[in-house]
Amino acid sequence: MLKEVDLRIRFTDQFVTSGAREHLDRLALQKRLLLCLYALGTNTGLKRMSGGDANENYKDLLYIRRRFLNSDAMRNAIGQVANAIFQTRLTHIWGDATTACASDSKKFGAWDQNLLIEWHARYRGPGIMIYWHVDKKACCIYSQLKSCSSLEVAAMMEGVLRHCTEMSVDRNYVDTHGQSAVAFAFSKLLGFELLPRLKAIHAQKLYRPDTGQPDAYPNLQPILTRPINWALIREQYDEMVKYATALRLGTAETEAILRRFTRNNLQHPTYRALTELGKAVRTVFLCRYLSTESLRREIHEGLQVVENWNSANGLIHYGKSGEFASNRREDQELSMLSLHLLQISLVYVNTLMIQQVLGEDRWANAMSPDDLRALSPLLYSHVNPYGVFNLDLSTRLPIDEAG
Repeated sequence: MLKEVDLRIRFTDQFVTSGAREHLDRLALQKRLLLCLYALGTNTGLKRMSGGDANENYKDLLYIRRRFLNSDAMRNAIGQVANAIFQTRLTHIWGDATTACASDSKKFGAWDQNLLIEWHARYRGPGIMIYWHVDKKACCIYSQLKSCSSLEVAAMMEGVLRHCTEMSVDRNYVDTHGQSAVAFAFSKLLGFELLPRLKAIHAQKLYRPDTGQPDAYPNLQPILTRPINWALIREQYDEMVKYATALRLGTAETEAILRRFTRNNLQHPTYRALTELGKAVRTVFLCRYLSTESLRREIHEGLQVVENWNSANGLIHYGKSGEFASNRREDQELSMLSLHLLQISLVYVNTLMIQQVLGEDRWANAMSPDDLRALSPLLYSHVNPYGVFNLDLSTRLPIDEAG
C-alpha cells in the first residue's frame, strides 16, 4: 500500500539529501526510502528490513535514514497524502468536505533513559504520548510527540493551528482532558469551536449572563452560579488578542503560553479574563449540548473515529512489542511520523478500493444512507503487516547428522 501511494502521488520527492549533492539514482533512492519508512513505521528496524531484501544492505538503509529523513520532509509527505485523500473522495459516497476533526492521545511504551519519558499514572509504565488529529473520515492531519504530563489542551491547539494540509478546521472534538476554561476562551478568539465530551457533566455549572437577577431561570437554579464578569473581559481584551495572535503566528510555543495561564498564576489579570470568557463560552456549549441530540451524536461520532485510529496503531507499529527503543527524541519523532505516513497511506488505498467497488451499480444501490454514514476507509482486516511465509517441506537445512 505504501508503494502504491508513492507511485501515484510521488511523496518520496519530498525527501532530498542534507548533503551538497545527490548521486543516487532516483529509482534506487525511492526503493530505499520506502524500505526505511516501512521499517520505522512498523518499528521492526532497519536491520530486520535489510534482512528481508537481498539487494539492499543495512548500511545503505542507514545512509538513507541519516541523509534523507527529517521531520520537515516527513510532514510535507504526510500533508501531500492527506491532500490527495481530500481531492480523491467522492462526495456521493463520503459526503461533503469536512471541516471538523477529533483529537486524542495514545500512550506508547518506551525505554526510560530519556528526559521525555515519564511514568503514566493511568496506563502505568514508562512511555510517551502521541497526540493525533483525525477528521471524520479517518484522515489524520497532524501528529505530535508529547510527554505523559504535558498539556493535552496545548497539543489540541497546536494541531488545529499547525497542520500542513488543505483542511480548514472549524470544529474540534475532544474528551475531558482536552478542554478547559482557557481552551474555550482561546478557541473563541482563534475562530474554531471546541466540542468536548465531558466526563462529569452532571457536576458542571452554568454561569449567569447578568448581575442583579437572582430569581431568573427558576428551573435552572440548582445548576446556576455567579454572573460572568464582562467588565474584566473588556478590560483585558487587547491582551487576550495579543496572546491569541502569538499562538496563531507561532511566535511563541503553545504550551509555553498555556503554562502561564494555570491555577499557579491566579492573580494574573489576563488569566482571570480568559477564564471568564471561557466560562461564558462553555456555558453556551453546555446549553447546546444538553438541548441538541444531533450535536451529542456528532461529538460521539467524531471521537469514535479517533479511537478507531488508535486501535489501528497496534496493528502497524508491532515491532519490539510496540515500544520506542530509541532514547533520542529525533528518532522517536521519525518513528511516529513514519507510522502516521503508513496509516494514512492505508486510508488512501482503502478509499480508492471502496470507491471502485461502489462504482458498480449493484453495490451502490445496496447501500442505504445509514450504511454510507457508517462507512469508514480505516479498515485493516484485509492487511497482513507481517509478510508472507512460504512453507516448503522438500527443503532442509544443511546440517550434518550427529555421529
